[in-house]
Amino acid sequence: MEFSKEINVAIVGYGVVGNGVAKILEEEKELILKRSGIKINLKKVFTRNWNKKFPYPLPDEKKAYSLDEILDDKDIDIVVELVGGLDFPYKLIKECINRGKHIITANKHLLAEKGKEIFTLAEEKNIRIGFEGAVAGGIPIIKALRESLVGNRIEKIYGILNGTTNYILTEMYGKGKNFNEVLKEAQELGYAEADPTLDINGVDAGHKIAILASLSYGGFLNFSDVYIEGIEDIEKIDIQLGKELGYTLKLLAIAKGYKNNEVEVRVHPTFIPSEHPLAKVDGVFNAIMIKGNNVGESMFYGKGAGSLPTASAVVSDIVDIAKSISLGIGREIEITSMNWEHKDLNLKKVSDFYTRYYIRFMVPDTVGILSKIAGIFAEYNISIAAVIQKEKVVGLYNGANSSDFIPLVLLTHTASENSIQKAIEKVESSNLTKGKAKVIRVEDEEE
Repeated sequence: MEFSKEINVAIVGYGVVGNGVAKILEEEKELILKRSGIKINLKKVFTRNWNKKFPYPLPDEKKAYSLDEILDDKDIDIVVELVGGLDFPYKLIKECINRGKHIITANKHLLAEKGKEIFTLAEEKNIRIGFEGAVAGGIPIIKALRESLVGNRIEKIYGILNGTTNYILTEMYGKGKNFNEVLKEAQELGYAEADPTLDINGVDAGHKIAILASLSYGGFLNFSDVYIEGIEDIEKIDIQLGKELGYTLKLLAIAKGYKNNEVEVRVHPTFIPSEHPLAKVDGVFNAIMIKGNNVGESMFYGKGAGSLPTASAVVSDIVDIAKSISLGIGREIEITSMNWEHKDLNLKKVSDFYTRYYIRFMVPDTVGILSKIAGIFAEYNISIAAVIQKEKVVGLYNGANSSDFIPLVLLTHTASENSIQKAIEKVESSNLTKGKAKVIRVEDEEE
């Protein structure tokens, strides 16, 4: 089937992803038409500076030198926002919606923090919004949640959603390097930005899991309430000791659904069993596990960023919305496919988290320390599953190579965050240890 109406598209923002989208739309126009029946015309592209050299140059007639060329053009059906940031794209998208233009964005920051306002306005104006490219680049995770898994209640969604941090942890695990050394290498290789803050502090992964949680559980959440912890303070001693226990360290983004709209959403360094599929995901790749009540666990794997993988996801949204326009279908189909409800999700507090824990203390090399610490943990009903106590540490722990202090690692069974923190506080206040304990959560589906 071939649709007679040609769909006009405009792009705002001509960076890495914008160049990729333009390249696919122009070079694969006939392939898209053959496979979808949709004639898509890239009509205008706006960027603030056309004097730069671009990987995919455009003819002059497709260049817009002001936003008004796009906003005032009633023939433009879809606007693709690829600017990034928060304030400007938020204003732009609202203006486009008010002018009846459908929206596609890869802006996870915007959707995580302003999604409620944007989707509410889009529904009022019967406008569709596509955002497959906002999470995990070329991995079709949004489409899977909206369509393929529509017959499932999502019990848990978790995974590796940031390639920069995964590359750093992979190198630290495999080559025994320290954090700062690998971060510098990642920047030199182009895997990390000159300012990698949003990657290494976990916020980038937080934006993505917030979007996936909203989709999975049918409501909106307050992003500022999401628990986020980055990898800046990870030391190679913990990666190596975790390896001895049979675990691999990853920065995981996790969302779990409970009754009464209660949802647990968190991002933090996490030990997972080394035989787990996610533990095998190395380098800059992303992977996401979804557990549905009917399908069980499914894994989605691929490149989570980059020009063409993300652009491929954006083009997929363009084709989907173009089909809807050609059929005269608006926002109503999106509500059905997303099960997006007018409700706010109730986020669990950090103190109410239940999981397993890896806890490392630096303790004096004297008799009876382990029994005293274990006794304190027992007071808080925390059961210890495994212990590692080293005689000495050389070259692994920053500032503690002296044999006077040695690492003592406790691996707990499932316990509450509240109990763990109280037990650690009591241990530290009892002058049994040096410095602060290192706490890393463990996910291994212990029943």
